[in-house]
Amino acid sequence: MATHDAQIASLLDQLDRALASPATTHGLARTLRAAAKEAELHRHHRASLAGLPDGVLQPSPAKVQIGGGGHRIDGFFNIDIVPPADLLWDVREGLPLADESTQEIFSEHFLEHIDYPRSAKTYAREAFRVLTPGGRLITGVPDAAFVLGQYPAGPEQAEEMIARWYAKRDCRKDINTYLDLINYVFRDQDDDPTYNPHYWAYDFEKLSQLFAEADFATVEPWTFDPSMATPKRQWASVYVIATK
Repeated sequence: MATHDAQIASLLDQLDRALASPATTHGLARTLRAAAKEAELHRHHRASLAGLPDGVLQPSPAKVQIGGGGHRIDGFFNIDIVPPADLLWDVREGLPLADESTQEIFSEHFLEHIDYPRSAKTYAREAFRVLTPGGRLITGVPDAAFVLGQYPAGPEQAEEMIARWYAKRDCRKDINTYLDLINYVFRDQDDDPTYNPHYWAYDFEKLSQLFAEADFATVEPWTFDPSMATPKRQWASVYVIATK
């Protein structure tokens, strides 16, 4: 393990030096930044794994939030790959919870940030594995049906969405048509090194299919609860509750 960690540290140092070089082209810099980000996430995961020899939290928390970042929910244990979190963990590698040990899992605006099909389907299967019988998986994502339902449209019809979702980003000048906005919602792979892009778009039908494939008994619309979910994310999002 020490050798591997030393290799990752060396890799990060090499990436930093390459990124600082004026000879590094734009395309290469984008790739190197992505590699550096993944290497840093890997370091977080490895550090947590060292404290969990079996890869399982003991005891498993009854309620878990995935990818919550700075959003905290009373009574929920927050697992994320970046700080702040109760446990830094890469859920693309599975959930650090015992079989049928958790009653509820909540996430919002997380699922679209992991690759599909491998990581998204792994996450769905893992959630099913760790939930108790009757356990609930609550998931919220940007609603692709809402965005596409307004297409074709003029750029003026995108103003509310831009104001709500992208006000803190330096991208307004690049959203010149409604299709530009669709690309941001579905892909969001601009050159911001601090932001993790969208990898897949979801609507109610797709979420239902994903969780049904993972053997959840039912998938239904979730009544938005601002005591759990982030109020500003209710607009133009779709939330479902999958029951084991």
